[in-house]
Amino acid sequence: MRTTRRRTRLLPGLLAAALTAVVLAGCGTDEGPDVADDEPTSAGSGASSPTSEPPATESASPATSSATPAAETVAVPVYFVGDTPLGPRLFREFRDVGADDPVDEALALLTAGDALDPDYRTLLPAGSITLAGHDESIALTADPAYAERPDGMSPAEAKLAVQQVVRTVQGALQKSVPVAFDTDMLGLGTSFKAAGDNAVLALVNITEPAEGATVSGTFTASGVANSFEATVPWQIRDGSGQKVQEGFATAEGWGDKLYPWQAPVDVSALAPGTYTFVASTDDAADGEGAGPTEDTKTITVQ
Repeated sequence: MRTTRRRTRLLPGLLAAALTAVVLAGCGTDEGPDVADDEPTSAGSGASSPTSEPPATESASPATSSATPAAETVAVPVYFVGDTPLGPRLFREFRDVGADDPVDEALALLTAGDALDPDYRTLLPAGSITLAGHDESIALTADPAYAERPDGMSPAEAKLAVQQVVRTVQGALQKSVPVAFDTDMLGLGTSFKAAGDNAVLALVNITEPAEGATVSGTFTASGVANSFEATVPWQIRDGSGQKVQEGFATAEGWGDKLYPWQAPVDVSALAPGTYTFVASTDDAADGEGAGPTEDTKTITVQ
């Protein structure tokens, strides 16, 4: 049951004006690879449990032979595109990749659109982008085919596609430096910075549980959000889409960027089966505006 909390109603016009001002202020700024410091704890499928941005390398499953060293992997954020009431935005998905070549492996996932979450996709045309080096900037080598914007791709989509790359490589390297391509990128130029959170990111994003996670008892849901009064409502829905459980988390802040949130979720009373975990922004306009942004993950309750 949702605990009563004090709310200050914003008139729709004032709220829209405030959000517009924040978005415009955020565009074109160098925000860094990832503002989140969320700390996922539940088990997921295909993703590690990072404590913030990609952690130091960690051992994967023990090797079957003592003569073979254990493979090392690292969790890196890959930024895919999903639909929101504000239009297409970036959603972050942590993925395990080889610790010896994390950037190129992350870029391969990105260009292929190989997301675990079926709601995510890539706007990048087919091709390859690889790391050439990094110091004061991150240098990338891109297929010549990326030089021009493909037919049917809008300028806004091209900008968001480039931001997928910028956010992904900055996050993988944990460097908030400019990203430079060896060729014109989708007709937009060769050097880019990360745009502000409110300009390109979905306003809520689930880190844990990961898509396809198996949970039991009480697990910790976590992610990042920019939601009215830092309130992040969550639900669990059954196979028919009916709400069977709900609650809310309180993020560490709101307004200027996305902030970490987390909440304990007790599923011990649910029958074993497949459910959908949903996190959303709070609808301060009570349905009169664009509506809340949602992120969803399919989970299996044991």
